[in-house]
Amino acid sequence: MFDGQHMTATPTPHRQTVPTEGRARLVIADDHEIVREGIRRILIRLRPDWEICGEAGSGSESVELTKALRPNIVVLDITMPGMSGLEAARKIAGMNLGCRILIFTVHDSDWLKTEIRDAGGHGYVQKSQVARDLVTAIETLLHGDTFFGDTSEVP
Repeated sequence: MFDGQHMTATPTPHRQTVPTEGRARLVIADDHEIVREGIRRILIRLRPDWEICGEAGSGSESVELTKALRPNIVVLDITMPGMSGLEAARKIAGMNLGCRILIFTVHDSDWLKTEIRDAGGHGYVQKSQVARDLVTAIETLLHGDTFFGDTSEVP
């Protein structure tokens, strides 16, 4: 739904904030509402100054939300119906909006890291490590670096 200002795939808490260095404006995309809820709760608890400006349940919704809302971070589940997170990452990266893309996945392999980079992603977090790595990964991306598991690097 687009109301002239914001497009939302699902209702999300919305706080008006002005993006500044180190402050995150995020779109969260996962086809499971409970996963989006879990991510939202972790982020609100640990970084209450960050804004979750939108949530999507599919890759195509995440592309539309990113285009409409211009977040600086997009967290994409790699496996979603219709358009995968990798396909969505390619489309978002191709829009040249300056947002950073973090893939959220149950998988871990060197092949996957290459695929994420090739799709325009800036890092990934394994779902099994979300409590440990999610905030660190987002902070790393906000500083212009990449995050691929336990290591971060300057691009």
